[in-house]
Amino acid sequence: MVQADLFRYNAFAGCLRSLDYSSLPGAESQLQMAPAIRPEDIPSQARGRQPVISSVLLLVYPDSRGRATAVFIQRATYDGVHSGQISLPGGRNETGDPSLLHTALRETHEEIGIEPEKVEVAGKLSDLYIPPSNHLVSPYIGLLDCRPGFVPDPREVEMVLEIGLAAFFDPGSIRRLPITLAGGQCLQTPCYSINGHIIWGATAMMVSEFVELIRRCCPTGSKGF
Repeated sequence: MVQADLFRYNAFAGCLRSLDYSSLPGAESQLQMAPAIRPEDIPSQARGRQPVISSVLLLVYPDSRGRATAVFIQRATYDGVHSGQISLPGGRNETGDPSLLHTALRETHEEIGIEPEKVEVAGKLSDLYIPPSNHLVSPYIGLLDCRPGFVPDPREVEMVLEIGLAAFFDPGSIRRLPITLAGGQCLQTPCYSINGHIIWGATAMMVSEFVELIRRCCPTGSKGF
């Protein structure tokens, strides 16, 4: 297990600012946490499918003890394939959005009340195609130097979850558990099991690339991280 004291926010944020986002782990790291169904569809990047273009924000900030933390949301129950799932804040690109980064910041503001101008954008992870909902998602990494005040939209957000990033670097957090899909199908899938919460599917795949990027570029014992 990686020691939690290596995950002080200032050190972690400095690492994120220093990364070369032009060289990403990509699909290899994403697929480590992919459900074992239609694996050939995920790396296709939706070629020939006219996907819904969307983006999300992996927002990193310090908790009350100065530890690097990220915010996730549990989506409200609705008639859709991602009902009730834990995800990163974000959503679909709208006609008036000048960029996918703008989409991620706008949606994060609408869902949990984070003001876009307060977010420092550190970089972007690899795009990820989600076959069940036909979404092509661009994940961005943002920084806030203090813990934000969350204002969740009850129509979209059932719960705001704050998770210390050290947990994702602990191999003990990775499980293979049965997950019941929206249509009733049950499958065994890799997931992160943290504080009683199960993070799986596209969100786990994006986090997996994030973890691998940090491990490659900011190894413990060097650069003070």
